[in-house]
Formats: sequence, structure tokens, C-alpha cells
Amino acid sequence: MRDIVQLQCTECKRKNYSTTRNKKAKPTKMNIKKYCRFDRKHTEHKEVK
Repeated sequence: MRDIVQLQCTECKRKNYSTTRNKKAKPTKMNIKKYCRFDRKHTEHKEVK
């Protein structure tokens, strides 16, 4: 089953994105480079609760 997770920018600390992931197939937290509209650049986004 896929669960909805929130992605938080590591620079501005805002939750910009939500996505889904399979927690059984990928037990580690997601770490993705995405565009942050508040910083106006691509930054690292980490999964939060």
C-alpha cells in the first residue's frame, strides 16, 4: 500500500510538496532535489511526517 508523505525544503523549512511512496519497498526516508518557490531555486527536500 502507498502512503502520502510531505516533503520539506532543507533551506527554508517549508512543506512544499506531497507525494506517495511504498513504505514496504523503500523503508528509508525520501531525499529529492525539487524546486522551492520561496527560495526560487532547486533545493534538497526531505520527507517529514
